[in-house]
Amino acid sequence: MEVYLVGGAVRDELLGLPVNERDWCVVGATPQEMEQLGYRPVGKDFPVFLHPRSGEEYALARTERKTAPGYHGFQFNASPGVTLEDDLRRRDLTVNAMARNEHGELIDPLNGRADLRDRRLRHVSDAFREDPVRILRTARFAARFARLGFRVAAETQALMRSMVDSGEAGALAPDRVWKETAKALAGDDPRIFFEVLQDCGALAVIFPEIAALFGVPQPAQWHPEIDCGLHTLMVLEQAALLSAALDVRFAALVHDLGKAATPPERLPRHVGHERQSVQIVRRLAARLPVPVACRDLALLVAEYHGLCHRALELKAATILKLLERCDAFRRPQRFAGFLTACEADARGRTGLEDAPYPQRGYLAGALAAAGAVSAQDLVAAGLSGPAIGARMRDHRLEAITAWQAAWRRRPPG
Repeated sequence: MEVYLVGGAVRDELLGLPVNERDWCVVGATPQEMEQLGYRPVGKDFPVFLHPRSGEEYALARTERKTAPGYHGFQFNASPGVTLEDDLRRRDLTVNAMARNEHGELIDPLNGRADLRDRRLRHVSDAFREDPVRILRTARFAARFARLGFRVAAETQALMRSMVDSGEAGALAPDRVWKETAKALAGDDPRIFFEVLQDCGALAVIFPEIAALFGVPQPAQWHPEIDCGLHTLMVLEQAALLSAALDVRFAALVHDLGKAATPPERLPRHVGHERQSVQIVRRLAARLPVPVACRDLALLVAEYHGLCHRALELKAATILKLLERCDAFRRPQRFAGFLTACEADARGRTGLEDAPYPQRGYLAGALAAAGAVSAQDLVAAGLSGPAIGARMRDHRLEAITAWQAAWRRRPPG
């Protein structure tokens, strides 16, 4: 029985990055021997075990053979005769197909270290095409390592396009799509993930709602970048700079989906696209296992981002209605996320990336003023039942009006 450190831990160590998770490959052992040594089995499709003390994953070296479409269409062989090199050859990218033995010596039969040096994400073999999840993983790694200068190799990009053309990408399970997307959204450069998918044609299969935005024009007066798809990626980029929250980034990504449904004769204007966006976001969130928090914030941003942009022009009653519809008094943190996503939308335009967005502070201040109104004071004044709600709303309206007046008196800048 031989044990090797494999995959991402070896890659990140060579890149000088922190290693947060270690995976191990075991050669020459059987599942029964692993259990006798105290390892706990957790693998469903192939033998994976947890170390009895560290809890790290130890997988038996394996080969795999494609038997049916999709992620689960594989037959695995994890017999003791499978070598380390056999196991490395079935991996996705060369930079993920390196190992270290117990003496720390690097084992690199597929030249992953050279690809690390050249900042290249290259598939190990043509077997890459057998697993459509590898399209998503490659796009995610491209996003994760973009700041280090990594790019997808031309031959790998061509292979991914051929997988899309053959229909293999259509076999991706919704849970795997969301899992990889969520990881990409949580990274430093989520925009790159969607660019890679767009370049190989997979975006139209996996996220047709987003792909449909490319080529759709907007008024240059408000959107110098013109293209709705480009604007969406710019908004996502700004959201990643403003917040690490997954729900904020997802909301930024899908806020304008309705613009793809604008009739051609109405272009480049998109009157009423907010309502269309809400419907499309609902369908997308029903197709993929999008968390409720992500879905709900996305729906709010899709419907009300235009109103947020006009906040400085709104009457106090309209602001109060916006706060109520966003459930801002009960969920102030979610409303803060709403404002962040709206700011990302405003900044996600060519030449306006660093523009101020006073609407965020303005509406946050309105919420604070209105939220300071206390129901306890109304009860103490002798009110009860529906009268409390009616008077509460009146007082909140007065508080917002006073906030607006104070805002206008502030010195410029």
